[in-house]
Amino acid sequence: MDGTWGGNAVEQTLSRLRALDAYPTPVPEPGGAPRTLADLYREHRTRMVRLAVLLVDDPNTAEDVVQEAFTGLHRHWAELRDEAAAIGYLRTAVVNGSRSVLRRRRTAREYVPPHQVNARSAESLVMLSAEHQAVVDALAALPPRQREVLVLRYYG
Repeated sequence: MDGTWGGNAVEQTLSRLRALDAYPTPVPEPGGAPRTLADLYREHRTRMVRLAVLLVDDPNTAEDVVQEAFTGLHRHWAELRDEAAAIGYLRTAVVNGSRSVLRRRRTAREYVPPHQVNARSAESLVMLSAEHQAVVDALAALPPRQREVLVLRYYG
């Protein structure tokens, strides 16, 4: 590997972030009407997505993390004191959601499935039954006392 793939991924991520920076962030009017969740979404979504992209390094996953954060904000909307608390809640939710995604990724990478016992083929079953028949024939050829000792030792 020549390392150009990693450089391209970084450049692509940076170009996406620069494109997001091109969108102006609306400035709230002082003394205006109370802000709604939709206002906060329009104003802070891109910033939160940028934060999540830098943490999880995948734009689609970052958007999912931000969407979950806004969903959580919607659930707790009535309990928030002011806009600063809502923005703080969002930032914390995005960081925690990103950490959870990274933790799940690490767990999935480290997981090693248990060793599967090889299923016996039809041929191996025939060979096994042939071997079993050979053992039974050999036991039948032994004197009764020796046969009893082997049967009790290995099959009893």
